[in-house]
Amino acid sequence: RESDHRAWTPVTYTVTRQNATIQGLIQGKAYFFRIAAENIIGMGPFTETTKEILIRDPITVPDRPEDLEVKAVTKNSVTLTWNPPKYNGGSDITMYVLESRLIGKDKFHKVTKEKMLDRKFTVEGLKEGDTYEYRVSACNIVGQGKPSFCTKPITCKDEIAPPTLDLDFRDKLIVRVGEAFSLTGRYSGKPAPKVTWLKDDIVVKEDDRIKIKTTPTTLCLGILKSVREDTGKYCVTVENSTGSRKGFCQVNVVDRPSPPVGPVIFDEVFKDHMVVSWKPPLDDGGSEITNYIIEKKDTHKDLWMPVTSSTVKTTCKIPKLLEGREYQIRIYAENLYGISDPLISDEMKAKDRFRVPDAPEQPIIKDVTKDSAVVVWNKPYDGGKPITNYIVEKKETMATRWVKATKDPIFPGTKFKVPDLLEGCQYEFRVSAENEIGVGDPSPPSKPIFARDPIAKPSPPVNPEAVDKTKNSVDLSWQPPRHDGNSKIIGYLIEYQKVGDEEWKQANLTADSCPETNYKVTGLTEGLSYKFRVKAVNAAGESDPAHVPDPVEVKDRLEPPELILDANMAREQYVKAGDTLRLSAVIKGVPFPKVTWKKGDHEVSPKADIEVTGVGSKLEIRNTVHEDGGMYSLTVENPAGSKTVSVKVVVLDKPGPPRNLNVSDVRSDSCYLTWMEPEDDGGSVITNYVVERKDVASAQWVAISSSSKKRSHMAKYLMEGTQYLFRVAAENQYGRGPYVETLKPIKAIDPLHPPGPPKNLHHVDVDKTEVSLVWNRPDRDGGAEITGYLVEYQEDGADEWTKFQTVPMLDCVVTGL
Repeated sequence: RESDHRAWTPVTYTVTRQNATIQGLIQGKAYFFRIAAENIIGMGPFTETTKEILIRDPITVPDRPEDLEVKAVTKNSVTLTWNPPKYNGGSDITMYVLESRLIGKDKFHKVTKEKMLDRKFTVEGLKEGDTYEYRVSACNIVGQGKPSFCTKPITCKDEIAPPTLDLDFRDKLIVRVGEAFSLTGRYSGKPAPKVTWLKDDIVVKEDDRIKIKTTPTTLCLGILKSVREDTGKYCVTVENSTGSRKGFCQVNVVDRPSPPVGPVIFDEVFKDHMVVSWKPPLDDGGSEITNYIIEKKDTHKDLWMPVTSSTVKTTCKIPKLLEGREYQIRIYAENLYGISDPLISDEMKAKDRFRVPDAPEQPIIKDVTKDSAVVVWNKPYDGGKPITNYIVEKKETMATRWVKATKDPIFPGTKFKVPDLLEGCQYEFRVSAENEIGVGDPSPPSKPIFARDPIAKPSPPVNPEAVDKTKNSVDLSWQPPRHDGNSKIIGYLIEYQKVGDEEWKQANLTADSCPETNYKVTGLTEGLSYKFRVKAVNAAGESDPAHVPDPVEVKDRLEPPELILDANMAREQYVKAGDTLRLSAVIKGVPFPKVTWKKGDHEVSPKADIEVTGVGSKLEIRNTVHEDGGMYSLTVENPAGSKTVSVKVVVLDKPGPPRNLNVSDVRSDSCYLTWMEPEDDGGSVITNYVVERKDVASAQWVAISSSSKKRSHMAKYLMEGTQYLFRVAAENQYGRGPYVETLKPIKAIDPLHPPGPPKNLHHVDVDKTEVSLVWNRPDRDGGAEITGYLVEYQEDGADEWTKFQTVPMLDCVVTGL
């Protein structure tokens, strides 16, 4: 029976042995048991257990603890943790026993002195550098179980590990005003890192709203009831001796914006509308202003009327006002998180209050030149509206009509350079100001001025120098003065002084006799040295002199001739017939060399124009013909030497006539023409020959070939018996040359041969002094009709035949025998 019950429950089976196993008991319950013996007579009395028996498994010592790990090591301590054994032996664990063994020793020594149920223990008081092994055992009411597996040997020394940081928040965080937020994360490192929180580079301190919680592995910054001032860049720094790690979060605490910044400015006021402006809120609530809400109110009423609720500009036109009424304007700013408190304007009456600008004061005229003047004035009162333009007008003093100086706007400057004045004319100027209302009255006219340049003496000429000299002269050259004094340079005065004298002598008496920047000073004495100086002259007078740096000794200067060839003096020069041939070169040498042009070994053609200047020479032949081609030479010579250059000139022209035109192999329908190339090909390759024929009875030549490159041609398709003339001309890229003709007509007939011998010659009658002969026609007539038969006789025994006569017929009577 159960200990808390009184009723006995029989066991359902009978045993004959002295032991039995009771099944179906409930673990943790306490039971009483009784036993009775039974024989055939009956059951005897029960024997009962004296005390209750608690049902549970058999109790043994616990298994060994598991997962013994070293959590931290320093130079004098070791921290270990472990898990309970898988089986506690059937009884609760009463304590754990931690043991250690110094490496090199055989025995383990108990570390814990008191009962310890925690599964974490820090062994302290160790010696730096010693190495230990650790094991742990569990105990229950039965006793101490098997020890755990030993740890690896652990040397007492400070562990080093760089900090790590794992954050639970992102780079940006948006929070509504009044809400709480927290920044959390986990960290590690050996030795234990120091955790620091910063906001905008300032250390965060705890107060009633700001809480900081840091454990050995976690960190947290919490802020209650956030305000706009909590917006900023937060930074958490985890740092130990090995380094540091940082995490950042930009926290934006958002709210509705603050009111727009006043006062409300009435930019424009009219009788029926106003234009107002304001400044954006100082605090946009952490979110961009999406629009402004503008309302108006007649001060005699309590009702605010909407104007617009969808503008992002800080200016607005207030329409539909009643003239003479006073109005107030109310402006709200709005963002994604709400609408600000309003900005309310002062009262403003709806009426026109602007006018055109006042007239400027009398303008002042400066920097007058021959065609321009600068007009300067002071800004007048703008009439309540900003000035947008100034109008400058001009007129001649004696005229009555004012003319605008420019069509372009003049603003914001208060001066203007008036162009296009006529030199020598007298002008007055006046200025008007313009705003969006209109153009104001003009200023009083300025004092009259004449349009002309202010004149001053010029600056000295620049870099005078002696560029050449002879036994009685010196050539000077210089550059114009840098400043002409606003007046045209009339010319230059040149002066010279004999070295050792004090007097300067004038080389030219008037400036206009030397308008250029060079001059030849003559009449000097050979062998003496002179100083030179040059003055520039304009209408205002003479400039200061500019001196040639060093004295110049007057004597002839010898330089051998030098030729600088132009491009037309290359080795070969080609010119088309009819064009102009130009050959030129720059010539240097002192004294200037004598110039000679030749063609071959002869003088050049009289038609050639030869020009010789102080710096070079040029040969020019107009309307060139082929005969103008040849080898041209230019020779320059002075006492210091001579130099010659040559150029081959080829005049490109049509070729000459072909040579030796010959006709052969005449047939009744063809003949064969041959010729030789022209003596002159015109300076270009013969491209083809043109062959023509003409019936002597006709005046027209007919082309029979125009593209033949050979020097022969078979003239076909002739009419038998017709007489022909032939001619041939050569062509190159410049045209067709003259023709060469056959000297006499050629008759188109086959070639003639003597006829064959007559046939069957015999006599038909004989007399004492004559013989009658007959014969037949020969087999061939030789290509032409037989015109007669020549009859000859010979005495028997003689060597020679004697001509009798020619007869047209096939018979003849020979007489006189």
